[in-house]
Amino acid sequence: MKIREIGLLILCILITLGAGGLGGFATATSIDGWYATINKPSFNPPNYLFGPVWTFLYFLMGLALFVIIRLPKSTRKNSMLVIFIIQLVLNVFWSFLFFKFQRIDLAVLEILVLWFFILAMIIGLVKFNKSIGLLQIPYLLWVTFAFILNFSIFYLN
Repeated sequence: MKIREIGLLILCILITLGAGGLGGFATATSIDGWYATINKPSFNPPNYLFGPVWTFLYFLMGLALFVIIRLPKSTRKNSMLVIFIIQLVLNVFWSFLFFKFQRIDLAVLEILVLWFFILAMIIGLVKFNKSIGLLQIPYLLWVTFAFILNFSIFYLN
C-alpha cells in the first residue's frame, strides 16, 4: 500500500470515528442523568460496553468508506457513497434523538430506517469487495440488538 493510500485509509477511519465522537457527545450528556432514571430491560448491557463496541464498529465503517472512495468513478460508486453517508448520518442522529432529545419513540423508528441503510450498504459493498462487505455484518447485528433494546426501553417507559 502506498503512503497516499495509507493516508486515505487513516482519514476514512478518522471520519467515521469523528462521527462516532459526535454521537458520543449526545450520549455522554445523558448517561448519568436521564438515562440512568428510565426503566431498562434485564438484557441491557453495562454502559462501559458501548464505547469499545462502537469504536470497533466505526473502525469497520472507516474500512468500508476507504473501499468506496477507491472505487472507479461510476454511478454505482456515487450511489454507494450516498448510502454510506446516509447511514452514518442516521447513526449519529439516533444518539441525538434517543439521548439528547429523549425521544425514545422516534428513535425506534429512526433505527429501523438506519438498519435498512446498513443492509443496503452491505449488499452494495459485497458486490465490490466481499470481505469488507461481510465485515459490516457485526454492525448490522449490533444495530439489530440496539433496535430490540430501544424498543424494549420504549415499551417499559
